Amino acid sequence: MDMDVLHRRLSCEEINAMPLCHYEGAVQVIRSLDDWKLALPDLRSAELLGFDTETRPSFRKGRRNSPALIQLATANAVYLVQLAFLPFGPHIVEILANPDQVKAGVGIRDDMRDLAKVYDFEPAGLVDLGGVARAHKLPSQGLRTLAANFFGWRISKGSQCSNWGLMELTPRQIAYAATDAWIGRLIFLRMCEMGLIPSCRHLCDALPQGDMLAVGSPV
Repeated sequence: MDMDVLHRRLSCEEINAMPLCHYEGAVQVIRSLDDWKLALPDLRSAELLGFDTETRPSFRKGRRNSPALIQLATANAVYLVQLAFLPFGPHIVEILANPDQVKAGVGIRDDMRDLAKVYDFEPAGLVDLGGVARAHKLPSQGLRTLAANFFGWRISKGSQCSNWGLMELTPRQIAYAATDAWIGRLIFLRMCEMGLIPSCRHLCDALPQGDMLAVGSPV
């Protein structure tokens, strides 16, 4: 990929003209400790995890709700942890505080601070994709614009302000949440491939093929 392309700011019209894509791999919604234990072998073995959280919107000025959902993407699946049913605690901290695993996302340190207000812990292995972009003076620093610049894909933000505290997440919410963690993982790998994160080149063979994409499908 030409670095000059990455240094050009895409217009909203250009991004909206790109093919819409979303994650089509395996998704596991985790609502109990038993569900979490089933996910642990894959999570523990991953060198790299795409990470994101979703928070139920607050319509009261100055109030910010605690995260309602944690998304973790491995090479094999995306795991959606519903914190209303499996409260945030030491079982999840085991992964988020592991310095030997990379957790990659946009605004990831803010997400971790919000989680630490629920259960105090010290996160480790964090890579803020927006921070990497800023360090290289790239104009795109958000998840949507990074996906557009690095892959030529448009990802939907339509479910961002939906109710993430629902007992049963809708298919649209599941697709949206899984896509955000998955695309964060892919952006990290593409950054490694391009030398923007030079210490992680050994992970670049984990870039997936097109069978995990659905292009033109609504999310």
